[in-house]
Amino acid sequence: MKTVLVSTYDLGHQPFGLASPAAWLRARGHEVVCADLAVSPLPVGAVAEAGLIAFHLPMHTATRLALPVIERVRQMNPSARLVAYGLYAPLNEAPLRALGVDAVIGGEFEAGLADVAAGGDAPLVSLGRQQFSVPDRSGLAPLGRYSRLRRGGESISVGYTEASRGCKHLCKHCPIVPVYNGAFRVVQPEVVLADIRQQTGAGHITFGDPDFFNAPTHARRIVEAMHAEFPHLTYDVTIKVEHLRKHADLLPVLQRTGCLFIISAVESLDDDVLLKLDKGHTRADFIEVVRNVREAGLTLAPTFIPFTPWTTWESYRDLLSTILDLDLIENVSPVQLALRLLIMNGSLLRDQVDPNWKNPDPTIDTLSGQLLRLVAAEQKQSRTRSQIFRKIWDAAHSCPLPENYDLIPRAAIPYMDEPWYC
Repeated sequence: MKTVLVSTYDLGHQPFGLASPAAWLRARGHEVVCADLAVSPLPVGAVAEAGLIAFHLPMHTATRLALPVIERVRQMNPSARLVAYGLYAPLNEAPLRALGVDAVIGGEFEAGLADVAAGGDAPLVSLGRQQFSVPDRSGLAPLGRYSRLRRGGESISVGYTEASRGCKHLCKHCPIVPVYNGAFRVVQPEVVLADIRQQTGAGHITFGDPDFFNAPTHARRIVEAMHAEFPHLTYDVTIKVEHLRKHADLLPVLQRTGCLFIISAVESLDDDVLLKLDKGHTRADFIEVVRNVREAGLTLAPTFIPFTPWTTWESYRDLLSTILDLDLIENVSPVQLALRLLIMNGSLLRDQVDPNWKNPDPTIDTLSGQLLRLVAAEQKQSRTRSQIFRKIWDAAHSCPLPENYDLIPRAAIPYMDEPWYC
């Protein structure tokens, strides 16, 4: 049976969420067409002929972009079986089924997708332990058409893989929690290394794990083996503040094996908000981690959710001031200073916060929208992070930044040229 696997947005990476199930399906005799709509048009001919069309929904943005495509595909091929799979699929089951999606698969989706392709059914969420197959990246656009690493004056091709899924923590706002509920699953090291090996031309690898230190021994084994085989490769990982403190002894291992930067979902610098989100760290913990990561010769790339029902002008200005004081302006993607808390279906916050919440101070919501528009416009003009930070500061303050702000010498911070947000 001809199957079309569709991705709409995967943070500028060649999608693991297409390559991994493609390997499973092709091994079972299915003809598979991978369509990454972020870099190529919908393959109309393949869609018209397909018996199964499956949409990978790893995040909110991908889901939002997929909805009109699903509607269009259903009209193009009314007889095809439609599937939605990935983290955000079960979180959006009702609207997906309303569009004619026949099967919704979350959690460890490869086996379920293979069962559906064979004419069977799959559970809404499966947390079964899988023996992964090496992702089959044939048919995907070359790495050069995706996000690139900017490091000084260099532009470096980036590969992508995953060493684990899920998370053992229960942060109340996190979309992983309603699906995995504290479980996580590892991808076998030999599969991860084989996937890295086949991404020829990549000078840098992004590990897309929700938290690379959920299984620190597993993570260490992989990066040490990768560095031994590919000493030229650099990489980045995502790790909780809590884990960066607990496993500070592993920071030199990351640095020695080629890690350039660590993304960490800090979310807020307000201890009351951090407690409400059950993040497992404090403001002081974050400041300690900034110091430890720097001392290890690594770069921290914090991410935030600055606009919540509890945000005040004082707390937002404090966030900006702390970023300035800690010399983190170049470390923070500007969009991270404009994001608003999203309450997903199944979120542990739904009993505390209305999904359509508004800040008690309407001027805070106005500021949030203003900053999102500002960041989008400035990035289209290729403004630097420092230039955009100045405009964000001016929008939130009556007093300007110090006059010598732009003269402060700053290290060249490596970063992806794809803005990071879900």
